[in-house]
Amino acid sequence: MRVVSLVPSLTEAVAVSAPQVLVGATDWCTHPAGLDVPRVGGSKYPDLARVLALRPDLVLLNVEENRRADAEALAAAGVPVRVTYPRTVPQALTELADLLAALGVTGEPEWLATARRAWAALPGDRPAADLRRAVVPVWRRPWVVLGSDTFAGDVLRRLGVVNLYAGHAERYPRPDLADLRAQRPDLVVLPDEPYRFTGDDGPEAFAGTPCALLSGRHLTWYGPSLARAPAVLAAQLARPVTVPGG
Repeated sequence: MRVVSLVPSLTEAVAVSAPQVLVGATDWCTHPAGLDVPRVGGSKYPDLARVLALRPDLVLLNVEENRRADAEALAAAGVPVRVTYPRTVPQALTELADLLAALGVTGEPEWLATARRAWAALPGDRPAADLRRAVVPVWRRPWVVLGSDTFAGDVLRRLGVVNLYAGHAERYPRPDLADLRAQRPDLVVLPDEPYRFTGDDGPEAFAGTPCALLSGRHLTWYGPSLARAPAVLAAQLARPVTVPGG
């Protein structure tokens, strides 16, 4: 089996669970540290000639991470593709288990078993007083936020954060800053990817409102990072920063 992964989180999952099958990854596949495989360009615009030159038996893609045109081009070239699209934590855990089984991994890797336990240990229904109403920008210039039916939205919901745009018709709405502020959130969640929000870039737009700076990898990746994500994200959500004003 020769596998090329165009999805950073799946690259990490395969690299730590079945490293012998991974023969290529994107430039954005940064985990595990020191990963030494041929690179095939970006996730959105991979070099398909380089992918094909690696003679893959399977290419891993994701509905949000990759373009349909690339999936169709690979399929037309006779390369099997596996397209993932989890929108909840349970879906992600199931898709990961199915993928690893398909790659010949026997038994469940410890990181996946740990992830199951970590997410199962979280409280179920929380009292309304424990919930925080939030807006969750994932891009700036223009502002883009989490909307409906997203994996990251489900992650936050399980941690007691109510996404104020979860009922929006779009999965990634583009409200202006005035609309974001008009939601009067208890919290603004600012991940460091895909846009790299920092203490100096993001919180100043929401002066007077607590802003939680989150690890984008633990919020949006579905792979080995899921094992530590509940603890990492809960700690970051508990330490928001507030720029004076408002």
